[in-house]
Amino acid sequence: MEDGQPAVAVVGNPDWMRCLPEELLDLPLWNLALPGSHDSMAFCLDVSSPVVRSESRCLRVTDRFFPCWTRPCVYRWATTQQSVLSDQCDLGIRFLDLRIARKPAGGGTLFFAHGIYTLMTVKEALGELALWLDAHPKEIVVVSCSHFEALTDEDHTDLVEFIMALLGAKLCSPQDTPTLRSCWSRGQQVILSYDDQQVVQQHPELWSGIPYWYADSPDPKKVIAYLEDMQRRGRPAGFYVCGLNLTEDICYVVLHPLQDMRKMTMEALLPLLRWMGEQQPGPEGGGVNIVCCDFVGMSEFCSLVIGLNYKLVGGACRMPQRYLDVKKSGEL
Repeated sequence: MEDGQPAVAVVGNPDWMRCLPEELLDLPLWNLALPGSHDSMAFCLDVSSPVVRSESRCLRVTDRFFPCWTRPCVYRWATTQQSVLSDQCDLGIRFLDLRIARKPAGGGTLFFAHGIYTLMTVKEALGELALWLDAHPKEIVVVSCSHFEALTDEDHTDLVEFIMALLGAKLCSPQDTPTLRSCWSRGQQVILSYDDQQVVQQHPELWSGIPYWYADSPDPKKVIAYLEDMQRRGRPAGFYVCGLNLTEDICYVVLHPLQDMRKMTMEALLPLLRWMGEQQPGPEGGGVNIVCCDFVGMSEFCSLVIGLNYKLVGGACRMPQRYLDVKKSGEL
């Protein structure tokens, strides 16, 4: 271990759903444990772009006069991932958190945003995902489209039309209860959540926004306490997310001038992963479903979440050895 970072060799899980035990194939997908990436596109932020309009007025004004200071700072704290969507899916990620935005001077082209805008467009990212799905026909991905920073009604129309043309045959209807077996039989691979209820009502192929539990804190102990409190209240009936991601505020940034999101995440990761490894999926009150993390390629996060599913079929004794090795590792 160095600088609080797990010294593990990360192994991919490109086809882990295909390899799950027969007993799990008829369970609703919201009763399985699915690894997810928080702010999935925040690996290609454009340090030359302005701060997004939803940020505080103080930050936007500062960015107008001192962009050479604000934008590198926002970049350091807004970057949450390292690799493109296909690489994340190869690691085992099955929930993608896509926060869509229109740049002030970007014309009709849609991008993503987290503090600042991305270099990669929405069409480029979704096109890459479609190619990955074609190569992995038994893998199901939950795609959450949200935020929609500065999008117009026309933008929403164009975006949904593009999604339907690209992924239409792969979309699972919210009128169905998705299981691995039912999705495989229909050739369906995508649960498309769209966090705009007006648009969802116009398109029966789209799912409503998925609840995301996050503590809004830089302290891993507070993150765990928050998630446990939410579990005591009972999990939602369908898909939902437990966020292991930390959140900085202005005071934390000022007091930690040499830090960034990656360093803060890696220093706090071990207790978060230990807590997550103690969880179990399923319909019970505390059962986890989607678990999201930052920098998903820097630990065995994906393998740990995937391994939770084997608790549903007899516990660790039914878990493949590779997941047992990760769970028992002294690093975790």
